[in-house]
Amino acid sequence: MSVRLVLADVDGTLVTSDKSLSERAIAAVRRLHDEGIRFAITSGRPPRGMEMLVEPLDLRAPMAAFNGGVMVEPSMDVLEQKTVPEDLVAPAVELFDGHGLDAWVYRGADWLLRDPDAPHVDRESHTVQFAPTVVESFDGAETGVAKIVGVSDDHEAVATAAQAARDAFGDRVSASRSQPYYVDVTHPEANKGGVVAFLSRRFGLTADEIATIGDMPNDVLMFAHSGLSIAMGNADREVQRAARRVTTTNDEDGFANAMERFVLAGGRAEHGD
Repeated sequence: MSVRLVLADVDGTLVTSDKSLSERAIAAVRRLHDEGIRFAITSGRPPRGMEMLVEPLDLRAPMAAFNGGVMVEPSMDVLEQKTVPEDLVAPAVELFDGHGLDAWVYRGADWLLRDPDAPHVDRESHTVQFAPTVVESFDGAETGVAKIVGVSDDHEAVATAAQAARDAFGDRVSASRSQPYYVDVTHPEANKGGVVAFLSRRFGLTADEIATIGDMPNDVLMFAHSGLSIAMGNADREVQRAARRVTTTNDEDGFANAMERFVLAGGRAEHGD
């Protein structure tokens, strides 16, 4: 079968290191549209942090924010939302505190944090194009939480915290790294494998008709549910080994190269080995 839908991660994949879309990436998505291939995006970003991509890419398919915790139309109308169990919000924050990570809480349209000078706050504000709300504590903010993020420049601590969250909360949450310096805790069904399942149902597609592309460990779940999986050249070796194909880095037009080589030109030939 040929590819009928492409699902792309955003940061580290679709956009460059400075969070911009290259002209070749935009052109590649335009060619997908022209060939009748649907294009969708998924990210750990909140919906508002994906909105700036809608117009330049002429997005038409639902977008998966918070790694699938919130599915929205390009108009920002919410289609589906999965939230973290209320009784796990405080324990997750405490776990991150115990591992030396700063905690961020995404609730509705708000991004809540306690320390505006903590690592990556300015970078995240630039990426999602809105500012956080500073709070003294997260008490009273347990309802409707789509994602809790632990942040640190100690990448080993982030990896350890991700595993600790999985050990502590089991199958009641999904805990994975969306960047080396982030660990995301979401609803157990809010993962990128679930995004593929949602889009499969939405458009009546089989796994063999879907291509996925990403760069981080949380992208491996969507690789497992698609017929054609592509890892970025900037992905670590574990992620690359989980994919069928590897492209160049996000600063070397890896997304556009992958679309041109594996989907638009050679999708049929490259797909089935």
